[in-house]
Amino acid sequence: MPLPFLTADRAFEASADDVALPFDDHDSWRRPYRPGPWRVAAAATLLLLASFVLLAAMIIGVAGAPSGATVCLALAGVVIAAALRLLRAGAWVSRHGVRRVGFFRTVTVAWNDASAVRTVQQPVKWMGLPRTVQGQALVVVRRSGETLSPLATDHNADFLGREEAFERATDAVEAWADEYRLG
Repeated sequence: MPLPFLTADRAFEASADDVALPFDDHDSWRRPYRPGPWRVAAAATLLLLASFVLLAAMIIGVAGAPSGATVCLALAGVVIAAALRLLRAGAWVSRHGVRRVGFFRTVTVAWNDASAVRTVQQPVKWMGLPRTVQGQALVVVRRSGETLSPLATDHNADFLGREEAFERATDAVEAWADEYRLG
């Protein structure tokens, strides 16, 4: 049953081809896929934890211990920042290049500096944990020959159990690379 309103990823009754609209700004950084359910669930859990910590800060503050309330407020701020950073993590593209946003570090590669953007079969981390499984990864190879850590894998928090979404996202990033690396 289609709902008569705009969704987060495309307009109502838009085709499923995920073709960029003519008025889309290719100069701004955008994620070529939606965050996966595992990533959203983890961020929602962190935000729920932050709400309990904020409630504790309020109770401690009303009880008359401002130093304890301050510690709880700072802890809640850290948890909220972690949830937002977790949601921001992933691959981002623009006319200028490709960006891999991690939890602690962001790496940007200009399209001119990338010699290849491709999907490869290799051992990948399962949900970002130390355990590795055989899977697919979207990698960027720089002109110097250095291969960056994967932009996305089929076993990360965005694509675990969503093979079609992984294929669409990698095809979109590879299409951006083909379009802007050559011209």
